[in-house]
Amino acid sequence: MLPPDDNDFEDEAPAQLSLAARILRLQHEHRNLDLRIAELYEFAYLDQLQLQRLKKKKLLIKDAIELLKDDLIPDLDA
Repeated sequence: MLPPDDNDFEDEAPAQLSLAARILRLQHEHRNLDLRIAELYEFAYLDQLQLQRLKKKKLLIKDAIELLKDDLIPDLDA
């Protein structure tokens, strides 16, 4: 086993990539939900409950994306 590296920059880089990858994955899922919601609007009278659930999930994903973006940007006050 290798000893831990004292370089802090190398420790932060994988975390940032992980955050960026999570943001991209959530953005992709958000777009897919948007498409599904648009499809359901064509036949909205068929499944209102499904439409409401998808909208709620889309909003939760949007909030998660914003939180991850906030984590990705370093605090300037620190």
